[in-house]
Amino acid sequence: ITPSLDEMVHVAREMKRLDMRTPLLIGGATTSRKHTSIKIAPHYDHPVIHVKDASLVANVLGALMNEDDRPDYEARNRATQQRDRDLYAMRGEKALLDYAQARAHAPTLDWSPEHLAQPSFFGVRSLNMSLEELVPYIDWTPFFITWGFKDVYPRVLEHAEYGTQALELFEHAKLLLERIVSNKLLRPRAVYGFFGAKSQGDDILLFEGPDATEPIERLSMLRQQRKRPGEPLNMSLADFIAPEDLGVMDSMGAFAVSAGEGLPELLAEFEADNDDYMSIMAKALADRLAEASAEALHARVRREWGYGEGEGLENEDLILEKYRGIRPAPGYPACPDHTEKAKLWKLLDVEARSGITLTEHFAMSPGASVSGWYFAHPEARYFRVGMIGQDQVADYAQRKDMSMEEAQRWLRPYLGYEVEGD
Repeated sequence: ITPSLDEMVHVAREMKRLDMRTPLLIGGATTSRKHTSIKIAPHYDHPVIHVKDASLVANVLGALMNEDDRPDYEARNRATQQRDRDLYAMRGEKALLDYAQARAHAPTLDWSPEHLAQPSFFGVRSLNMSLEELVPYIDWTPFFITWGFKDVYPRVLEHAEYGTQALELFEHAKLLLERIVSNKLLRPRAVYGFFGAKSQGDDILLFEGPDATEPIERLSMLRQQRKRPGEPLNMSLADFIAPEDLGVMDSMGAFAVSAGEGLPELLAEFEADNDDYMSIMAKALADRLAEASAEALHARVRREWGYGEGEGLENEDLILEKYRGIRPAPGYPACPDHTEKAKLWKLLDVEARSGITLTEHFAMSPGASVSGWYFAHPEARYFRVGMIGQDQVADYAQRKDMSMEEAQRWLRPYLGYEVEGD
């Protein structure tokens, strides 16, 4: 997500450099009107328009190609974008605490022995998961959202407007899923591991085991810096690991799972028949099975950590995350830097053990893959880092032995300040 947003800025700059005049339309699940206004539009002198949904493209093009409508349409778009930029500038860095202040607002957690979960083993294990065991873990709501049915499963099947179509889609999905499971057309793979852990400021030091004295890896985390009414805490994932000055060894986990092996062959079959519908269906089901793999593996990990026995959770409870611990993914809100994913791949030897590779922008291949960290503290919860200040970025770059320019490039959507040249 982060590299693709930065690439959009680069494209806008290149269009200006080449003196192009073609309107630039921005869309997709990772984009927003505000990001288009603030980060992309300033780099191109001609219309840059955020299109919320693909179904609206024809209307946008109609307005741009109509000589009578275009001037007013462009003027309204420019006014909206300028208003977005003005509001952004008003809150800007004024809405951010100094990094030192944000660190002073870290939560104080209970580090009693019962909160220091000890796994049944330390090290890395590979796992071949069966499709049959994954099916009960499928969360169907995102599947329907993929197809534009924006309601919760199973309620979506009774929706007044599109319940009939959703039910028909579901029947087709179940038929293909049954075929995938019966014929083992997809082959889920998983690799995971447990490590000793201590926090050092906003870094987490990982160790081979509970008795190790030298760390094998340093994970660098980011901290919330926004001033938020009614919320006194500014969190970092490092807060959920016992500080090194306590003199105790905590633990932390990592994982990578995929349900994409075998998918290219299945897609080739549908594409040979020009069956786009079933091709999209297969991809959507592979994504659901990958997420189900992550859910099933996390349930196993909680048991091996010693606190997940006897949970007795139903699938709905799992979807609502009614369990202890979290599994945030590098590149997502709580740890938005994708480059940390390289450390996960090294720790678990992911490519050799599971076949999942990383592109130069740290996207996973096959696409139907999920990876992340495991935190076990009972108070661990998901959060969004949000905008960060230049003082934290400078500290972060130093901790990662990375240039300021490179750190800013990877964190561009989260920068609460303007970079020189932007």
